[in-house]
Amino acid sequence: MTIKVLHLCTHDIKGGAATAAYRLHAALNTTEASSQMLVAKKDSFDPQVFTPRSRTMRLKVDFAYRGDRWPLKFYRHRTTYDWNIGWFPNGIVSEIERYPSDIIHLHWTALGFIPIGALRRLRRPIVWTQYDMAGFTGGCHYSGVCKRYEGACGACPMLGSQQEFDLSRQTWRSKARAWADLPLTIVTSSRWLTDCAKASSLFRNQRIERIPSGVDINRYKPQDKVAARNLFGLPQDKKLILFVAMRALTDQRKGIQYLIPALKQLAARWQGEAELVILGAVKSKDAPDFGLPAHYMGYLHDEVSMTLLYSAADVFVAPSVQDNLPNTVGEALACGTPCIAFDIGGLPDMLNHQQNGYLVRPFEVDDLAAGIHWVLEDNERRAALAAQARQTAEERFDISKIAAQYVALYDDILNAGASNLP
Repeated sequence: MTIKVLHLCTHDIKGGAATAAYRLHAALNTTEASSQMLVAKKDSFDPQVFTPRSRTMRLKVDFAYRGDRWPLKFYRHRTTYDWNIGWFPNGIVSEIERYPSDIIHLHWTALGFIPIGALRRLRRPIVWTQYDMAGFTGGCHYSGVCKRYEGACGACPMLGSQQEFDLSRQTWRSKARAWADLPLTIVTSSRWLTDCAKASSLFRNQRIERIPSGVDINRYKPQDKVAARNLFGLPQDKKLILFVAMRALTDQRKGIQYLIPALKQLAARWQGEAELVILGAVKSKDAPDFGLPAHYMGYLHDEVSMTLLYSAADVFVAPSVQDNLPNTVGEALACGTPCIAFDIGGLPDMLNHQQNGYLVRPFEVDDLAAGIHWVLEDNERRAALAAQARQTAEERFDISKIAAQYVALYDDILNAGASNLP
């Protein structure tokens, strides 16, 4: 039997979660499953990816997004702009019903696309892949050190709130009421996020499975380093350290506050021998001093260019303070580029210390600098790390293997007669 899957995601290829969802959708169409996507914003040319058909529906989704942002204005001391409420109805269920499917697969559905109350009206089994914490919190995508999602949220430090019945508590209560006794199959991509979901008050009684996000290892693969550097105009005689800042160079969650002092420590030893390559940012007048010369690559919009840039680098550094299973690390590994990251979140699922990269003691600048130095200082060691990086991607993150795991999960749900009827 061909399993028909409808994926719901706010975007198809814009952003890490959307990219992971789209890769799964494309890979499923090479299996016995049949996959389509319904998204709020489409950027690909895939004929099996759809947006709401009517202009009215698209306007409703946009209105829901704007409505969801409005309550945040009352929290002037909030420390994040990443917040998902999902209160406003938009009639999206009638649009979803246009597409016949056996399984509804939710991904990242923020920005007003899938309201909280819509899940109960989807009369098919639901699989919901979590890419961050927003599904089981009162709205934040990453909670930092806060664990109030294990209860009922409230007094949210991300909102700068000291009130128990604040926006986070209200959002949590909306979810708890709408999803009470609603069977969901939750998928998380890392051990860390699995543990968080199991500890959460909203998901602890749901079925939770762990399946990593995948990479197309036939597209992301090692390229000739000399040719790659020539194409980007990068020096052939320097050690190149790659850092990705796809949202903002100053994003504290991505760890720029630790990378800068670490690179300045390295500058004395590697001045004239190592340089920094920054993807996802352009140089501004107030660009930080990294201690090393920096090449700003701006944004790359195709996988060929991304593969070449990963291959041009000697090491990829991802100093995130809190992260799940970053696509960038999986892509770098597939291109045979050793990676360095803090030993936090989902990164230990990707990196084996001193085997395919270096796991840094959390938030220790000295160890971050030592890790970069350790990878760069020995060419034979770096070659061995590169080979192991590629092997890790082939064994753990090959999208064809990930798709097969999802097909097995869909089969299990359907054979068990799972239903999302309340």
